[in-house]
Amino acid sequence: MSNVLEDRPSANATLAVANCEDGDGRILLVDDEESVRSLLFDFLSESYSCETASSTREALDKLAVEQFALVISDMIMPGLSGVELLREVSAQYPETAVIMLSGVNRAQRVMDAVRLGAFDYLVKPCDLDVLERCVERAIERRTLRREARRYKEDLERRNEELAAQKLELERLQAQLVHSEKMASLGQLAAGVAHELNNPAGFIIGNMEILKECAEDIKRLLLFYDALQFAPEIAAQIAALQDEIGYKHTLGDLRSIIEDCREGAERIRNIVQNLRTFSRLDEAELKRVDLHEGINSTIRLLSRYYSAPDITLRRNYSDLPAVECYAGQLNQVWMNLLVNAAQAVSSKGVCVTVSTRLEEEMAVVSVSDTGCGIPAENLGKIFDPFFTTKPVGEGTGLGLSIAYGIITRHGGRITVESCAGRGTTFTVYIPVNARLFEIMDDDAEAIGYTT
Repeated sequence: MSNVLEDRPSANATLAVANCEDGDGRILLVDDEESVRSLLFDFLSESYSCETASSTREALDKLAVEQFALVISDMIMPGLSGVELLREVSAQYPETAVIMLSGVNRAQRVMDAVRLGAFDYLVKPCDLDVLERCVERAIERRTLRREARRYKEDLERRNEELAAQKLELERLQAQLVHSEKMASLGQLAAGVAHELNNPAGFIIGNMEILKECAEDIKRLLLFYDALQFAPEIAAQIAALQDEIGYKHTLGDLRSIIEDCREGAERIRNIVQNLRTFSRLDEAELKRVDLHEGINSTIRLLSRYYSAPDITLRRNYSDLPAVECYAGQLNQVWMNLLVNAAQAVSSKGVCVTVSTRLEEEMAVVSVSDTGCGIPAENLGKIFDPFFTTKPVGEGTGLGLSIAYGIITRHGGRITVESCAGRGTTFTVYIPVNARLFEIMDDDAEAIGYTT
């Protein structure tokens, strides 16, 4: 066979038969001459796992069911040529290397083969050592390319993991910042409440005394009005009464005092609501009345719920005292109630707050008949910074913080919504917090349906 390959003594096998996983170490020999296939097979099978094919069609059939690291093909064959095989391998099996053999030593043909994806082009007759080194390089390059691809995929996977960790860190940082901000606001609210509480008490107490004093003075003035004075004195008194609006003031004195007293009472109620809402004196788990916290939050949100076009309904059931961080839960009620009010503000409909007891869980539902949440957004509403509100009207942290608070209490929060019909958020809180383990898997703490 010296007209095809230069004969030489049998080469020592310098490579062990390679692992055939994913085609590694497997070579497909394609030539229409049986003698050439046999010679190639006998030489290369010392180091590799080899198979043969007598035509391009047979080679493509084998490639369709088995993986090969390398194809060594003759250029000129009956039917489909080796060039056609090269095109198909390059297109369908890009990880399989191809070495072309040809008796034509023409530069243009070499360039065409390489351009089509051939690893190398050997001219017959070729030295067996040259062929062996060419095969080694082709398989080595294939291995390096596969390792590079796997390394790239691994890097991409690690980058995705790092991106997910970054998002989680941003979420935790946002919650920490928000918690610190709310703690500062809570301290401010408690401080303001404390400072206002005493003067409000003074005003309310003094209003009672002022009311009694005003009644006594009114009686005295009415007595004076019944007396008869000299015409000259009576004229002076009448002129002074007209100047100061005596009759008007005397008639309104009671209502003025009542208005002041009512204003002082409202200040005291606001102070009490601030103290109830902040609950800075309850940094530990304590048993509290959830209804009290919800009601104080509603009163603080009177600017939303005093509007004539929003109806607020409260359907409370009997609930036992719940062991919780009351100040944190009040933040949850505020976020849910503000969102509900904003959802119905343009429609003038209803917000309903319902409570019930399910086994060992206190359940609080906040429902509205507002605009609803689109189905594509339901899975993202608890993500930090996600908001559908215009710029400047929302940070996208409210529901994320609420979710974190409920999770830390060992509870869960779910949402049901239908676009154009309304939304219901349902919060489940353990009555006895110490009997429940706080969930580690966030996915188990939240559910949503359309």
